[in-house]
Amino acid sequence: MVDSARQIENLLYTYALRIDAGDLDGVADLFAHGRILGQEDGPPETVFEGREGVRAMYEMATRLYPDDGTPKTKHLTTNAIIEVDEAAGTGTAHSSYLVTQATPDLPLQVIITGHYRDTFHRLTDPEDPDGPTWWFASRTMYVDQVGDLSQHLRW
Repeated sequence: MVDSARQIENLLYTYALRIDAGDLDGVADLFAHGRILGQEDGPPETVFEGREGVRAMYEMATRLYPDDGTPKTKHLTTNAIIEVDEAAGTGTAHSSYLVTQATPDLPLQVIITGHYRDTFHRLTDPEDPDGPTWWFASRTMYVDQVGDLSQHLRW
């Protein structure tokens, strides 16, 4: 059995793998019981709740390329500091991210860096034979450095 901290760490990496694959539905699934906050203490229009809200945010913001259906990015998540309260079934993670991109019009380069502040909760699904599962409760995204996002974002 994988311990809780490792399960949470795997969620961090699963997010990166799914967004790089252009799997917007898969990314949204990770937030079925949570939300993404575009900015800390931001107005309601910066909060994207549940599967549908998160899916709509990525559909609106992320450019996917028709030749392979991906954003042609590589999200690297590092320096994860994970804390778990087993009794409460909650956890937090602070991590850094770096995103590279290469397109026909953009040579390989770092396009953005930043950090995430995530919260997690453990939910039990009586139908799941693997037992309780960790989910994102919230993700707040912070931008530290910005490069050329013209080939990544739709706006």
